[in-house]
Amino acid sequence: MLFDQGGVIVDIRRDHCLDELRRLGMDHPELLIGLYKQEGPFFALENGDITVAQFHDALRPLVPADVTDEQMDEAFSSFIVGIPLHRLQSLRELRKRYRTYILSNTNPIMFDGVIARNFAQEGLDVNAYFDGVTVSYKARSNKPAREIFDYAIATMGIRPEETLFFDDGQENLDAASKLGFKTALVEPGCEFMDIITKLER
Repeated sequence: MLFDQGGVIVDIRRDHCLDELRRLGMDHPELLIGLYKQEGPFFALENGDITVAQFHDALRPLVPADVTDEQMDEAFSSFIVGIPLHRLQSLRELRKRYRTYILSNTNPIMFDGVIARNFAQEGLDVNAYFDGVTVSYKARSNKPAREIFDYAIATMGIRPEETLFFDDGQENLDAASKLGFKTALVEPGCEFMDIITKLER
């Protein structure tokens, strides 16, 4: 089983992020921060095109001079609400029956920061829940581009025809389907375990 992260495992709230960036003094962050895909320096960081230091340098002209790197990171990371404990427990149980993987558009600030802290709720780390992890900034490609799926297939040994991919974005599912993946849309308010339970019946 292959899981998207944000909106499937991790609860996200785009408006939180936009509000915090505006509070720092950034004008029109909604032009750069999307629900499924980012633009400008945010996209470049997520795509692995720039380092975190270069990301900070790119943002400085967009905020007042007294805003620190840490404040920018905190505002950006407010996109992440958290991971409910029951989802972590479900993932541990699933891994006893299936091979489990992540395929996520994300960035090192969030993945190594707030997301890592959420995966650590049970005293474990992300590798305790998954057999493999593909993140966009390391793959140097973002969903729905074919390249990130090819990267996941090659590096994690996934067979698309044997893999069910969960995502909250239909465009990503459509891209995966063209490569032979089975797909499941996780709509707002839906839990991936509800879908799995129905399929297992």
